[in-house]
Amino acid sequence: MSLNALEWNRDYRLSAHQIRENEAGMNDKIDRAKGTVSLPDLRRGNIGLVVATQIARFNQTNGNLPGAGWNSPEQAWAMTQAQRAWYEAMEDAGEMTQIKDRAGMERHLALWFDETVPNEQKPVGYILSLEGADSFVKLSYLEKAYGYGLRACGPAHYSTGRYAPGTGLSGPLTPQGRELVQEMDHLGMILDVTHLTDEGFLEALSLYKGPVWASHHNCRALVPHQRQLTDDQIKQLIERGAVIGGCFDAWMMKPGFTQRTSNPADFGISLETIIDHYDHICQMTGNCLHIAIGSDLDGTYGLEQSPTDLDTIADLQKLNGLLTKRGYSSDDIDNIFHGNWLRFLRNAWT
Repeated sequence: MSLNALEWNRDYRLSAHQIRENEAGMNDKIDRAKGTVSLPDLRRGNIGLVVATQIARFNQTNGNLPGAGWNSPEQAWAMTQAQRAWYEAMEDAGEMTQIKDRAGMERHLALWFDETVPNEQKPVGYILSLEGADSFVKLSYLEKAYGYGLRACGPAHYSTGRYAPGTGLSGPLTPQGRELVQEMDHLGMILDVTHLTDEGFLEALSLYKGPVWASHHNCRALVPHQRQLTDDQIKQLIERGAVIGGCFDAWMMKPGFTQRTSNPADFGISLETIIDHYDHICQMTGNCLHIAIGSDLDGTYGLEQSPTDLDTIADLQKLNGLLTKRGYSSDDIDNIFHGNWLRFLRNAWT
């Protein structure tokens, strides 16, 4: 959200529809007037806890990628601090509240499960994560970030990276990346394997002994692209007690979709499509304990690359009925909506 708030100049206190009205006629970003996320829509969708991302890249090859374009790690760090300042400003405004530990999470959950308090009066809780570690100028910056509440980190993003190559490439972690993963383990952070190469995935899991999740990932068996998880990777994650958050970016939901070019309607991509990915993982594991909503709906795309039956992030509630029709029990649905993430966090923050 912070990237969109600052670089897209979006006031997330407005509804998604109001933001679209404000952006009517603008064409500097592909998702102008098509955004699906806002704080009011999160509340309307009964979404009270999110993983909130910082992202700023020192990218040597393609400055058009999300969060990329900074010419030095120092500039990337400064941008992540601006993003952090936005989250803190939302806290000061009573719109959000940072969750850093289990006790804080339990207090926040008690408020959100209290139906006597309208959602409009509840701040949206956020767990701070970093997507791509380029902005850590040196390893000591990881400790600084942990000090202000960073609790999860994915070493890689797209293309080249100072700590790990990402989507579209191959190869292991860099020497700095190996040190980063080991220091994250020492601090007790959550390792996000999203965007790692196949080699980086194996290496990170071998080095890291703490809690691991895949925040927004789908299945390579259904969409054959390196960005997705192989069945073997899914099995390794399950063995580690991980949770995999399904990603609603259309190009990751069905094969053949060209990112930022194709039309989701032409591919019949709907909310039902993500359930195909959930089903695949459930059939492998024999249960519904390792799948969840990853969304990524604020990931620099909008309606042009979202399921056709989703207007705003509040429509994630439609998954309830769709999952029921597919044979999921009420307990399964509760786990997918929140139970699996909460169990993971409670274990990670014991």
